[in-house]
Amino acid sequence: MKGVDTIARIRREFSIRGKTIKEIARELHVSRNTVRKVLRSGATSFEYERKVQPQPKIGPWRPELDRLLMANNGKPARERLTLIRLFEELRDLGYEGGYDAVRRYARGWRREQSAVTADAYVPLSFAPGEAYQFDWSHEQVVIAGVSSRVKVAHMRLCHSRMFFIRAYPRESQEMVFDAHIRGFAFLGGVCTRGIYDNMKTAVETVFVGKDRQFNRRFLQMCSHYLIEPTACTPAAGWEKGQVENQVGNVRERFFTPTLRFKSYDELNAWLADRCMMHARAMMHPEFKDRTVWDVYQDEKPSLMQLPATAFDGFHALPAAVSKTLLVRFDYNKYSVEARAAGRPVEVYAYADRIVIRQDGVVVGDHARRFGRDGIAYDPWHYVPVLAKKPGALRNGAPFRDWALPPALEQLRAKLKGKPDGDRQMVAILSAVLVDGMDAVETAVTEALELDLPGSEVVLNLLARSRSAPMVPAIDTPD
Repeated sequence: MKGVDTIARIRREFSIRGKTIKEIARELHVSRNTVRKVLRSGATSFEYERKVQPQPKIGPWRPELDRLLMANNGKPARERLTLIRLFEELRDLGYEGGYDAVRRYARGWRREQSAVTADAYVPLSFAPGEAYQFDWSHEQVVIAGVSSRVKVAHMRLCHSRMFFIRAYPRESQEMVFDAHIRGFAFLGGVCTRGIYDNMKTAVETVFVGKDRQFNRRFLQMCSHYLIEPTACTPAAGWEKGQVENQVGNVRERFFTPTLRFKSYDELNAWLADRCMMHARAMMHPEFKDRTVWDVYQDEKPSLMQLPATAFDGFHALPAAVSKTLLVRFDYNKYSVEARAAGRPVEVYAYADRIVIRQDGVVVGDHARRFGRDGIAYDPWHYVPVLAKKPGALRNGAPFRDWALPPALEQLRAKLKGKPDGDRQMVAILSAVLVDGMDAVETAVTEALELDLPGSEVVLNLLARSRSAPMVPAIDTPD
């Protein structure tokens, strides 16, 4: 069929100049049927599309080539064969056609596959207080002069888009609990439903469809706050697209360029302030004339009230106590009381501290350490052991740089020169476990004022303070 310029000339020659079909055909060197078709249809262009493409060579090999293309498409990108390799495999099977036919067919096959698997999404809408979304991201931050890859917890209210973020050294379950406790407190309430991906700290088993087996402790947290947890379909990030989008925006707006802070507490205080500032400045994507903060104020009354007590967000693990009264957890060691030696304990790991219990009684409480091979000593845990080994007071690792009250430090300095000075100091320290630091410090101060530094005097003064006061004498008449 002729081009659009020839079709336009045919129409002009006939309609404007009044020439006959025979004259137009002779001048433009086209057939009379072509001229008649143009004039009768009134079309300005004609396209020819072959309905059935003959494939004399590759036709019988289409099923085999489809199989090769499908198998190749399912392989990882690094292991996929080129079209030349697929052509060679097909030729080894008996194909006698050329490479161009295979290339054209493969191009059409890929076009059809991409049309079948093209992504399409349904826009989601949430009522006030209905749901929030939770996710993690990894960001690069300089903490105390050291470049660290921190784990950032993201929580976002689906209706108002108000969000909360907090950085942690780990992505473990106790960090998940802490992020929820602090996030709900920051937002001033709780939604009825939480939307998560299939993170291992929450989901233990993924079944067919939406059925999930959630972690027992995670379900306890949801029950405490009356939340119904919902897990997304694997590889379906659009089901929690708000928080997925938030991860990219926060990385661009908050963590670029690289942040520098002295500690995690300082970083998280800054992030909380930035969340408030961002909400007040950003316009809501649906309510164009209102900020996120304004919509959040309207949503806040729809949130469920927080329980009277926060969830006890620990992750418990059994552990053994070494002969040096140390318990190992997360590549670090923590001391326990001497009475816990030789029996198993349970480590309650929180986001910022480690609590060690034995038969329900706390035998150790330390600030949590991160990194590796750190040791957290509490010198008072080892004082009962000093009764049998008083010499360890001088060189024992738990007592290195032990800061005692000024009165006890002064007494310790005076006792260092005596042959049994360590034994006397151990006796005084042991009294702290019975009478308390205030009473012992008072007794030591009195002994120093009397210039009688020694355990016997201090213990005697403590015994006097413990004895019952004397009943005053009865006044008899004359």
